[in-house]
Amino acid sequence: MKRQLLHTPEGVRDIYNEECKKKQVLQGQMTDAMERFGYRMIQTPTFEFFDVFGKEIGTTPSKDLYKFFDREGNTLVLRPDITPSVARAVAKYFGEWNMPIRLYYLGNTFINNSSYQGRMKEATQLGAELIGDNSVEADAELISMAVECLLASGLKEFQLSVGHAGVFKGLIEAAGFDEDMAGELRGLIANKNYFGLEEALSKQAMEADLRGLFSMLGGFYFSADEMARARALAAGYPEILSAIVRLEELHKALQAYHVDAYVSYEPGMVSGYEYYTGIIFAGYTFGSGEPILKGGRYDKLLSHFGKNAASIGFVIVVDQLMSSLGRQGIEAEIPYQGEVIVYVRERFHEAAAQAMEKRRQGMNVELIRKDASVGKAEYEAYARQSHWQKVTFLE
Repeated sequence: MKRQLLHTPEGVRDIYNEECKKKQVLQGQMTDAMERFGYRMIQTPTFEFFDVFGKEIGTTPSKDLYKFFDREGNTLVLRPDITPSVARAVAKYFGEWNMPIRLYYLGNTFINNSSYQGRMKEATQLGAELIGDNSVEADAELISMAVECLLASGLKEFQLSVGHAGVFKGLIEAAGFDEDMAGELRGLIANKNYFGLEEALSKQAMEADLRGLFSMLGGFYFSADEMARARALAAGYPEILSAIVRLEELHKALQAYHVDAYVSYEPGMVSGYEYYTGIIFAGYTFGSGEPILKGGRYDKLLSHFGKNAASIGFVIVVDQLMSSLGRQGIEAEIPYQGEVIVYVRERFHEAAAQAMEKRRQGMNVELIRKDASVGKAEYEAYARQSHWQKVTFLE
């Protein structure tokens, strides 16, 4: 029984020592990048009322939530996603605010995935939200900040794929597909099964222009000719046309940030979060089978909490990013700083006084009482392993 207590439940794990320090450094590099864009930190509770993540919000399915009850019988859930929590907090504390709100957050999320999926059930997310601005310039700001965060992490080769939720939604409505068909197509696109997508669509009757637009699902674009063709095909479908025009405007706005090399366009991309209403995007790199970054515009989400405000945001899956960095041989640089003082019992007061003086000067100092059975070489090896710059012996 005691041996079993040493193990963590499936889907969670301990992070310690050097890995934990690297994660701390990485998070600091990316939060610094967000603050340079004028974003301020917010913290929301680890658990919320069930309704914050309910079906009408369009977040995680109920079966994937960790649910429990408080003393009053209210159903609570561990947050699977932090964006709805931020939306709730903004509606509560910034209800009458008429200026754009820039917030970022760092915290853990919890999703009760099936064990066969091989995913962690607890993940650290670093995200940002720009609330109260529905402009294409706001879209460009968030995407460029996402690029800057990934560059700050040390990542060199990555791509942000950008689409618009209105393209897929408009196609489904124009074709008159029911929920089952829409779900099947969404799944095929999400799994990059474009042969299956083509086969499913070949069995459906539709107008030539609409079929031409469906054929663009799964493609990566942004030559002027390709988008002009898409715009021409969408002329009779206002929702799809509006989405394509927004992508063109976004492309021009992103040129001001000089991040074009990191951005490609996938007009028909889909997201698992149904609250997205406009631009959606995801970040990919080598060494990860899943996106390391996900985001999009959610102009209607805050209305569920009583505030009408256009919003856009993104989240970086920190653990996924760390894994990708490791596979690419990119390591967060841990600074070797501070000192370990090894003292004998008789010199404890001297050691403590030295340590406190140096700590007040901003240095990191660890005190270790000397063990007669341990040699100097072992203490020096420990100091190197612990990233201490200096070892002082008071004997």
